Amino acid sequence: MDHLDEESSKHFDEFKAYLQCLDIPYVINTRLVRGLDYYNRTVFEWTTTDLGAQGTICAGGRYDGLVEKMGGKSTSAVGFALGLERLVLLLEAQDITLGKSPLSIYLVVLGENAQLKSMQIAAQLHHALPKAILYNDITLGSFKAQFKKADKANADYALILGEEEVQNNQVAIKPLKGQGEQQTMSLEDAIQYFKN
Repeated sequence: MDHLDEESSKHFDEFKAYLQCLDIPYVINTRLVRGLDYYNRTVFEWTTTDLGAQGTICAGGRYDGLVEKMGGKSTSAVGFALGLERLVLLLEAQDITLGKSPLSIYLVVLGENAQLKSMQIAAQLHHALPKAILYNDITLGSFKAQFKKADKANADYALILGEEEVQNNQVAIKPLKGQGEQQTMSLEDAIQYFKN
């Protein structure tokens, strides 16, 4: 990794810190490459040992310059290819069945302290509510912009985390489909709220 310039090294360290914060195990493979030349920074593969020799489920990477090369404005982006057949086999191997639309929660994050905390909260929610769809907006966009994204995602609830909530060790829950009023509570109480 000695060949990385200072900016790339800093970016990679931040990326690894996010993975560690979420308890996502990873292995650095300095020989991993993707077959297209528009990738920059990190490329990745998601693998499993549950499917034998065909263990790659998903592969992709970051490509900040692609939209601009195609005539658009400069846009940071991440993309991937997913093997649907392999994903179905993996779901079957883990006895996961798909049915009605799962609960969806959009994390609205305000402030840098809340940004890092939101990733820990997303990991806890994922552990407690494994079938829920979680959207974690760490762009530090405005409150209004994040709620527009939550609406576009058709989320059931917004979980709001700002500096005040971080200091008080609480979250605010706002129903987005007319099912009640906004409430502030502990994360443990929020998990029970979502389970009911």
